Parts: sequence; C-alpha cells; structure tokens
Amino acid sequence: MIVIGAGFAGLSAACHLAAGGARVRVLDRHNQAGGRARTWSQDGFRFDMGPSWYWMPDVFERFFRSFGREVTNLYSLQRLDPSYRVVWPGGDNWDIPAGIEPLRAMFETRRAGAGLAFDEFIAQTRYIYESAYADYLFRPCLSFFEFVDVRLVREMFRLKMLRSMHSYARSFFADERLARLVEWPVLFLGASARETSAMYSLMSYADMALGTWYPAGGMHRIIEAIVSIAKELGVIFQLGERVNRINVEQGRAVGVSTPGGTLAADAVLASADYHHVEQRLLGPEHRQYSERYWQSRAMSPSSLLYYLGIDGDVGDLPHHTLFFDENFDAHMNAVYGQPAWPEAPLFYVCAPSVTDPSVAPEGCSNLFLLIPLAPGLADDDQARERVYHNVMTRLEAHVGRPLRSNVRVKRSFAMRDFETEYHALRGNAYGMANTLRQTGPLKPRLRSTKVGGLYFAGQLTVPGPGMPPSLISGELSAKVLLRDLA
Repeated sequence: MIVIGAGFAGLSAACHLAAGGARVRVLDRHNQAGGRARTWSQDGFRFDMGPSWYWMPDVFERFFRSFGREVTNLYSLQRLDPSYRVVWPGGDNWDIPAGIEPLRAMFETRRAGAGLAFDEFIAQTRYIYESAYADYLFRPCLSFFEFVDVRLVREMFRLKMLRSMHSYARSFFADERLARLVEWPVLFLGASARETSAMYSLMSYADMALGTWYPAGGMHRIIEAIVSIAKELGVIFQLGERVNRINVEQGRAVGVSTPGGTLAADAVLASADYHHVEQRLLGPEHRQYSERYWQSRAMSPSSLLYYLGIDGDVGDLPHHTLFFDENFDAHMNAVYGQPAWPEAPLFYVCAPSVTDPSVAPEGCSNLFLLIPLAPGLADDDQARERVYHNVMTRLEAHVGRPLRSNVRVKRSFAMRDFETEYHALRGNAYGMANTLRQTGPLKPRLRSTKVGGLYFAGQLTVPGPGMPPSLISGELSAKVLLRDLA
C-alpha cells in the first residue's frame, strides 16, 4: 500500500494498515513527517508550525491503545490551568480555570443564575460528545443510509441540534460574553458559530470538561510517537519524495509516479489535500469532483501566522490567550461575509515557553500569533506587516512592556504559503468548513467512486479538521480499504 502524506491522517492510516497486515510505504514531499504539524527551528527557538491546542485527549489515548501503547509512556502531558485567557473589549480579561467546578463558579460569579445554566449546558454537551465518541465520529459516511437512524434523528430534534451554535449558546446564556465563551471552540471547525450546527457543541464540552493539555517538547512530540509506532509495524518512509501522478490501469489505482520513478501498489490512500490529489494527480476521467464543485465549497478560514523568538520574558501571559478585544462581528464578516483584510482583527497568542522553557534559548521567549483571514485573499507582505503591527500594539499594551524591539527571530506564514507548502485550496488553513451542508456524507467521500483502490483521508473528508478528527479519518479510510481488499 502507498500512503501519500505524512500528516496526522496519513500516519494514522499507515499504522492501521500495517497493523492489519499490509506492507505500507509513506511518501511525503517534505523532509520531515507531520504535515501541518511540522516544526521549524532557528537560533535555538523551536516552533510548532501548525496545531497548538491539545484537546480530546481520549482520542489520542484510543489511538495509541489500538497498538498496545499508552500516552504516558510516549510523551509527558500537562493540563494547563488556566486553560487559556480571553481578553475582552476595554482590556477586561478572564483566565478560564481548568475543571468543571471552578468553571461553574466563574459563570455564577459573572452572572447570577449562570451556574445552573452552565450545569444544563454541560449535561447536554456531555451527552452529545459521548454519543459522537461512541458512534457517529467513527462512521465512514459512505452512504446517507448510515445516518438513517431513528435514534439519531429523534435526539437531534430533542436537543434542537439543527439550530446554529450561535443561537444554541444564547438559549443558555443571556450574557453575551458567556455565550461567546461557550461558542468560540467551533471556530476550529472552519465556520462561524452562525453557520455551524449546534451538534458541534461537543467541542465546547471537549474544551470545558476534558481540558486543554500540552505535550512537553511541543506538539511535534505526538508526531514522533506515531512515527515510532509506524516504524515498529514495518512502515517504510520516503520523505522528501513528491508524488507527480497516481497511476490508474483498467479503472484501478496501481501505484504512483515520483521524480525518482514508479512505485507499484495494490491500493493508494491519499491524505494530501483532496482537491490537489484529484485535480493534479489524476486524469480528468478519474476525478469524482469538478473544479466547479470545489470552487463552490465553503472553505475554512486561512490564517496569518507569525513565529517570533523574543529576548527576555513576555510578562503576564499564559500559554494560550484569545484576543476578542475588538468588534467580533466585524472580523467574522471580513472572514465569512465580505472577504477582506480586517482592520482590527481578533487574534490568538500561544506562548509555549511559559510552560516549556525547552522551546527557546535560556532567557528568551517563544511566541506564535494567529490571525484568521478569509481564504483566497490577495496575499502581500505589506498587508501582513500592517496586521502584525496592529496586533503587536495590542499585545504590548496587554502585557505592559515592549516586545517588537526584542524580536530576534521573525517569520510569517499565510495564504500563499499554505498553497505552496500544502497545496491548500484558496490557501485555507483547516480544510472545508463544517457547515450543516458540508457534514458527514455531504463531505467528499473517503473512497473514490471513479477509481478502484483509491482512498482519501484528512481534513477535507470525514470527520473533519483538527488533530483528533484527522487521526480518526486515517483510521476510517484504512479500515474501509482493508475491508474492501478482504
């Protein structure tokens, strides 16, 4: 078997295929495994290039236990407390405590009666999360009939899951800030709360009940652990190997062509960008979806990222900080409504060196900035720098000290880089937006309907974007492939 792509989905697929008895070869154009979860280092600073939030620890535990391993024996996890900080307009900020009881107390302190509403919200979202984890997250969505389930339909109507996450949050909390606090996690799914089904409130449960964690050494430690298991299972890695073509004979994938030659295989599982694989690696007669189809899809936002190595400390800044200090709706409109570079963007700051000094030289700090942007925007350095100085001015005001004058390492990464590095359609950062019309069997299929022996995994197919869903996607695709061959 050939797996294209060594990100979370590809590595997961490779492990499950190898454990199922297949001989597996993983190809990736980069010289380092991880996909968007690669690392970049300069002058003693080490940066995680992509994912920085470790949520849904049970999914990681489940994955590693599939191969007889425990997370605790692979990397060290620390639960963050506070989980993160939210900065509101006017400079008011909340440190969000770890744990249900401290959170409940915080809600009640903010507004009388909000503690009881929080209890009901957690009870409902726990049920949704546990139902999804026990069943729906692990359906391959090959057919609508997988979802012709009386219990599922009844529960969706009972819990009013067909409403938006925006209205669902406000059905519990009249206080706008509390509502924002419980709805913001769906932004990880690539759509605004107004466009995302309330069924994804399971993300809020993952945040508040299961907690925010950090693997010592950085997020790439997870990749290293998965690669080690894959190698133990006999998986062969060819990194720095670009795939130019998926070879199809008599309607079946029989291998791939690379600059180094042709590699034969009984099946091909592509975890690279789905659009790129179909439009660039297959002939027109073998594509399931047209370019018109792809251009009609609602994509997740892109992002402007800054990796900053700073002399000295960064003051009173926790590991994660969300800056919701400007007009939330105006920025969401610039991302989802009328695409434009935002004038006063919301942004996120990760300061891993606060928790883990190993990611920066002694006496220095490591910062990662993320500003959501509309996919497909014209990307230029002048616009990047304007946004950089806007958010840095606000960050410096928050921590009460200069930072820009102490920057030793600075690198930006945005739309054109997502396109160049990952072949991301319109420079998106998180795949396809998880709107109701792009959920489950309405996503691009993980098994090709045009080419036998060709399978897909990753954030453009089921179940969706993020590290845990990508692990699940690789597993689903690998198991369908093994079942088909059997």
